[in-house]
Amino acid sequence: MSDEHRETGTGWPAAEPKRPKGPAGEPDPRPDAPDPDELSPLAPDEPAEREADVPASPEAEPEGSAPAARPVADGSGKRRLTSAGAMIVVLLALLGFTLVVQLKTTSTDPTLAATREEDLVRISSDLDSRERRLRQDIEALEESQRQLRSGEQGRQAALEEATRRADELGILAGTLPAVGPGLSVQFVGSGKAISSTRILDAVEELRGAGAEAMQISGSDGTAVRIIASTYFVDADGGGLVVDGRRLSGPYTILVIGDPATMRTALNIPGGVVASVNDAAGTVNVEERATVEVSQLHAPIKLEHARPVS
Repeated sequence: MSDEHRETGTGWPAAEPKRPKGPAGEPDPRPDAPDPDELSPLAPDEPAEREADVPASPEAEPEGSAPAARPVADGSGKRRLTSAGAMIVVLLALLGFTLVVQLKTTSTDPTLAATREEDLVRISSDLDSRERRLRQDIEALEESQRQLRSGEQGRQAALEEATRRADELGILAGTLPAVGPGLSVQFVGSGKAISSTRILDAVEELRGAGAEAMQISGSDGTAVRIIASTYFVDADGGGLVVDGRRLSGPYTILVIGDPATMRTALNIPGGVVASVNDAAGTVNVEERATVEVSQLHAPIKLEHARPVS
């Protein structure tokens, strides 16, 4: 038996494949015959991308090795990047808005920012002093309330409280004289330096600093008690008209209150002292342990107002 017979395993010679018969150029009559165009050497090769799209046979990969990663052909990557970028822009915008609000919230007063350190210390001390005074007033009122409710001493406490309140109101209304620590403030100059506007600004600053009683006098000694209804007008030919009385400069204001607090109020940057100095005037401030405000204001006769019963 020849080698050819052994290779077929049948003991018989292997049959050669039959070639299709027929004239040259005629199509192969077999139903499963390939398309002649596909076998034509003139047919153009298909693009290499189609071969890349065909997945490799798992038998071609070595045994025990991990399958190779293949790209996923979808457009979700761009969408994810676009959404993430939009979210980052929104977060940055919110962060910028928060920073702007924080800066505006924590921004400092430009006037205080330009103030000297010693002036800031004085202002802080004045605020502390005012807070202490208010706390003392609260404690005094609470003590008065307790005494009024105490029973047997209620009537006497009520009488004492009424007397004290009458004295305080008399001082505020200018119908009673007053004495206590305070300042003597003298305004020297002419024209705009000691105009009615400057004097009114000084009175308002002193009231804001806790002044309790004031009076103003001119160079001839004429004095006027300053109360809530007092007005200041520039007189023709110079001088001031205060509550209908004419005063000539220089002017002196006697005021009762905490001296340090009132001095600081007058000397703040851009305040009364600075404005008078800018107008070529001078403000002389003197602290006194005892200031007497003796000028009285005529009581106003009420014609229409009545107390509520």
